[in-house]
Amino acid sequence: MIESGRPRLRRRPGPGRLVRLSPVILTVVIASLAYNTPPEMAFSRLLPAAPALAAAMWPVLPTVLLGTVCLILMIGLSFVFPDLGTWWTAAGIIAVTVAAAYGSHVRLQRERTLFQVRLVADAAQQVVLSPLPRRFGGIEIESLYLAAAAEARIGGDFYEVVDTPFGVRLLIGDVRGKGLPAVGAAAAIVNAFREAAYGEIDMVDVARRMDASSTRYNGAFPPEGPLERFATALLVQIPHGGKRIDILNCGHPPPLLLSRGKVLTLESTSPSPLLSLAELIGDHYSVDTFDFAPDDLLLLYTDGIAEARARDGEFFPLAAWMRRQPPTPPDELLTALHRDLLRHSKGRLDDDIAALAVRLCEP
Repeated sequence: MIESGRPRLRRRPGPGRLVRLSPVILTVVIASLAYNTPPEMAFSRLLPAAPALAAAMWPVLPTVLLGTVCLILMIGLSFVFPDLGTWWTAAGIIAVTVAAAYGSHVRLQRERTLFQVRLVADAAQQVVLSPLPRRFGGIEIESLYLAAAAEARIGGDFYEVVDTPFGVRLLIGDVRGKGLPAVGAAAAIVNAFREAAYGEIDMVDVARRMDASSTRYNGAFPPEGPLERFATALLVQIPHGGKRIDILNCGHPPPLLLSRGKVLTLESTSPSPLLSLAELIGDHYSVDTFDFAPDDLLLLYTDGIAEARARDGEFFPLAAWMRRQPPTPPDELLTALHRDLLRHSKGRLDDDIAALAVRLCEP
């Protein structure tokens, strides 16, 4: 299922409930062993472990209640085994319970802080990756985004689609780096594209304005460390009425076109400079034109997809995977891509991932 432009997979039921009950299970096991074994084995001395374990997953009050239960059990065992050393173990249970309650409080405070950080990260990501309409006239578009920094759910990959007087224009790109440091640079590029795409007739001028915006941002907020911050980007223009696409590639992985069962890699005849590097290597941009027929599927993606690795180091075979796909709507294509990427990498992604799937419908 795809919502808000992002495929979501249903969660499989896991052992979460059993894990949360593990402090209770541990308490029962220790009490049973202490009651059914000789006093010399002293299993009762393990009772403080139960509230300590509870602190890792329970709120403060349940943790204290479990510690109280353990204390009552220890006192009860003392009536069965008078020489059990009850008061030393009881003191240990009280001390561990107090420490566990404090640890639970600190953990909950940190979880609340992380939750707030995630809310801010989601808001920041929505500025860069605003929800896309799924249809522009006769063009169907779907998007996929997965951040490698899963804790913040935010990264340096970006995309945008706008309907302009010159046709539908698409942008996809990747800022070097991950997490929050890359988001500002991505936002500067996307905002420049949103403005320039409506006002500039030539895509070369759109690319120049994006490069200028990226350069200004990097000058105002220089990256940490010796490496320069730059970005790859791919601009695509689909004129109203379709039949062809114009591509300007600034060092980005070339798109794939699935047409009549064949997969074509749309390589540029002459590379254009990466964003923020035009002043160093020259601002010579080139636009390539390719055929784009109804029912053709165009896949734009970032290098996190092509470079997703299995445990044995094998890269995800994107072109071969694309060749095996039947004619399908863009949302189904990206749902399958999401599923197979996670299966190939065993759920471990080393880089941010973004993709756009585009299909021209019959007039």
